[in-house]
Amino acid sequence: MIRAGVVGWPIGHSLSPVIHGAWIAAAGLDATYEAFAAADEAAFDALIRRGRDGVIRGLNVTAPWKLRALDSADEATETARRAGSANLLVFRDGRVSADSTDGTGVLQALAEQAPDLALAGSRVTLLGAGGAARAAAAALLDAGARVGVINRGVTRARELESALGVIVQSPDDLVAADLVVNALPVDPGVDVRVLKPGAVVMDMTYRPLLTPLLAAARARGLTIVDGLAMLIGQARPSFRDLYGTDAPDIDVRALCLTALEAA
Repeated sequence: MIRAGVVGWPIGHSLSPVIHGAWIAAAGLDATYEAFAAADEAAFDALIRRGRDGVIRGLNVTAPWKLRALDSADEATETARRAGSANLLVFRDGRVSADSTDGTGVLQALAEQAPDLALAGSRVTLLGAGGAARAAAAALLDAGARVGVINRGVTRARELESALGVIVQSPDDLVAADLVVNALPVDPGVDVRVLKPGAVVMDMTYRPLLTPLLAAARARGLTIVDGLAMLIGQARPSFRDLYGTDAPDIDVRALCLTALEAA
């Protein structure tokens, strides 16, 4: 049996077990996907040791452990190194390999829910400068976008500027954005009335699915992209690395929406 899962704190809210569990069942795999709670560094490190010992094949990693996940790895993809964090750890022969699929999730979500947005040459403003924002910035830059970041703490924004070449912006720059991506776990307090017609607004949060930012943007008539699309987008390459096969083509979004309604 292949055993894998997702680690974070808190973790009970995660929809990753719903997504991967449905794919496992559809593919007929002898496998599990579990939610592992790690409230502190000791608990996280203990889980990594179980992976090195061969008990677990791999882990998706969510807040607050993405940075520690990268630091725990023996090797990392260039994508993870550029992102400065890892949301995927795979264990083989006692070694830990790290990757980041968050950027893939962002691009997949945009392709699905904002298909008319041409990223090449577009102006993107990221709200927040944490691990998720950095992964998104790297992917968007690779897609040809011009990326800026607005963050309350200027130091972290400057770190992102130094690492990736994004532009540190102020709220005044929102008027020129073709795409605004909220990478904060809270409502950013953006006045969507300053956004230009035709702008796309994305929120990485999926609880609630329609965040206050997305609700305001939709009321304004703007195209919105939700965090559930990103979650599913980043899960597909993770599933392939964890279980050695592509995710079956089933409607996991519908299952997630049912789970959200029941919560």
